[in-house]
Amino acid sequence: MKVGVIGAGAWGKNIIRNLAELGALAAIAETDPARRREFETGYPDAAACSVDELLASDIDGVAIATPTPTHHELATQALRAGKDVFIEKPMTPDSATARALVELAEREKRVLMVGHLLLYQPAITWIRKFMASGELGELFGIRHERLTLGRARSVENVLWDIGVHDIAVLLYLVGQAPEHIRASGHRMLKLGVEDEVHVHFEFANGVRGNLHSSWLWPETTRQTIVRGARGMLVYDEVDQTVTLHRKWIDADLQNHDEGSEVVHRGHGQPLRLEMQHFLDRMADRETPLSSGESALAVIETLERVTRALAR
Repeated sequence: MKVGVIGAGAWGKNIIRNLAELGALAAIAETDPARRREFETGYPDAAACSVDELLASDIDGVAIATPTPTHHELATQALRAGKDVFIEKPMTPDSATARALVELAEREKRVLMVGHLLLYQPAITWIRKFMASGELGELFGIRHERLTLGRARSVENVLWDIGVHDIAVLLYLVGQAPEHIRASGHRMLKLGVEDEVHVHFEFANGVRGNLHSSWLWPETTRQTIVRGARGMLVYDEVDQTVTLHRKWIDADLQNHDEGSEVVHRGHGQPLRLEMQHFLDRMADRETPLSSGESALAVIETLERVTRALAR
């Protein structure tokens, strides 16, 4: 399987490197002359070409790592050219164009996969299996915190930029879309978009979800907390550890504390697993974990949160 990459910017270069190390990089389309020269030198076996030349070639798939507003048009061209497509998150700026891509991929019988990177952290897979085992008891809630002194933007708010990761994981772990959403945001940097967002989700099965995302925070915190009737899990994305806290309150309101232990240690290379997953789905034609359809659900949820922020 051979893949061409459109866009060799800050994140595109990571996709390029991983595809090259997997032996699947065939071409790079980049409009910036300096970047093009850099990648011509670094990856001499990959053709440096235009988007049209890339799509007209005999490559099997395309990875799109360009600004979000360009995703729909580029992915449409690639699907119509008969290529399987990987798009960096968010899939598109709105659900209408996202739905159009899902329907086009289905008509063309092409793989459509979206870069929801956190789903490919082994820790998230482990947490889902542990939740399914029933050892935590009834699931009460899931909280995500993604806080840092980050790269602020003026086009999309912090939720669309970094909170999208946590929404993808929340929907994956709960297994359904939320019934109700409440949200509040703060525009501290006066950019016209929220640089800090708090969101509360309510699901039909009684589970509650909470999300806190910020670009303006004194320390870097990236963690997921899962609370159940018989214990709690804390996934520290920085340390790549999952800690099980055997702590709960019983029906008689008695506290129980049987200690804590690290039950899973992951690694920081989810992009390699994600790119391998794309190559595998191109080969076996199965539905990707982060399929276009699942990514559409994420976009729809983001839109609902955006409307809640406006209220």
